[in-house]
Parts: sequence; C-alpha cells; structure tokens
Amino acid sequence: PGCTTQACGLRDQFAAITAAGAVVIGVSADSIESHRKFADQQSLPFPLLADESRTVIKTYGAWGERSSYGRNYMGILRRTVVIGTDGRIRAIFPKVSPASHADEIVRLLKG
Repeated sequence: PGCTTQACGLRDQFAAITAAGAVVIGVSADSIESHRKFADQQSLPFPLLADESRTVIKTYGAWGERSSYGRNYMGILRRTVVIGTDGRIRAIFPKVSPASHADEIVRLLKG
C-alpha cells in the first residue's frame, strides 16, 4: 500500500516534476515482470528499475534494518535521492511519507 500510494503521488505530480526539469525513476528489488504489471496497473509514466541484486539500492543507502510488529529485519528503506543535472546529489529524503512525498519533491524543485 505504501509503494502504491507513493508511486501514484509521483504519477499525479509527474507533470509538475518534469516541468521543473526532473526525471523520475523508481527502483526496487522486485522483478522486471512485477514492475511491468505494477506500472501498467497504476498507469505510471516513469520507469521502474528492477535491482534484484540490490546493487543500486545499497549504493544509495536504501537497504538497512527495518522493524515491523516488534520484529527487526533487513529490507528496502523508503527513501528518495535527488540528483542534479551535474550528477551531484542535491537532496536525500531518508524517510519518506508515501502520502505527501510527491508534494515535497515539487516544493524542492520549485524552491
């Protein structure tokens, strides 16, 4: 549900994000087929990259300890990295609220 909420928020703000010159790319460890089905179901206008080996996910610090119902485990952390056209990291959102995150991104890009 959080992934769907976040992805749909980015979909809904896609025009504003791209108008600011940004590109949206989603990354998770799910399979290519899973991404294809999800993107089609949600009408996502941006690519979802399948990082089954978690190479990119770990590089950007989106893999770490999580907890749910008192149980700790390793998993994907919901985070966003904004990279400028010069290839430098402009912002990192280490904890993302799926419902409001797209609005945060738009504010950052317009600010």
